[in-house]
Amino acid sequence: MPLYKTLISNSQTTVKIWKITESYEDLLRPLDLKSNSLERVLGMKSELHQRGFLSVRHLLRDFGYTDQDLYYDENGKPHLKDGKHISITHSFTFSGVIISDSEVGIDIEKQREKIAIIAKKFVDYEFNYVSEKDEDYIKKLTIIWGIKESLYKLFATPGMLFREHFLVIPFMLDDNETVAWIDYKNKKYRYNTHFLEFEGFTCAFVTT
Repeated sequence: MPLYKTLISNSQTTVKIWKITESYEDLLRPLDLKSNSLERVLGMKSELHQRGFLSVRHLLRDFGYTDQDLYYDENGKPHLKDGKHISITHSFTFSGVIISDSEVGIDIEKQREKIAIIAKKFVDYEFNYVSEKDEDYIKKLTIIWGIKESLYKLFATPGMLFREHFLVIPFMLDDNETVAWIDYKNKKYRYNTHFLEFEGFTCAFVTT
């Protein structure tokens, strides 16, 4: 399947989402991968991960980039050679890429009940407005996780903790956006956050 969804967050920021229905072979055939990218994809034990990796390269093509335009720093954060900011995600049958003139982060997560088991590991302040009694508890937890994962990708600093350093301001599911803060080493950083749902998945992304 070609491009699933395109979101224009603002004049400098675009999100593209791919629904992965193609086979590994069909995804690989039209791509021109760098040697280290080919080694990486061939070394993946799961075809699901291989297809996720390759679908991201198709999203890059849709943006007008190639695999050669993408590189990673020592913390594993992706960068584009032209200086634009990029963040990448894939989960099961969906992948996403966000590209912007400013720093960004993106995450796609499958909505699953088991997130409630680990909630205390990444939620602190947010328990003031999210409760197990909420009808949409799993969806709200997934949004909070997705926002915090996006912040972590944006900041890309080892040692940051979801529960202690990231804070998501109260939101309603219909809001599709809220504000999040990073409080780290006596400095505070404010970010705009956006979220949406499709086919049992949640996508969250953060912008400055």
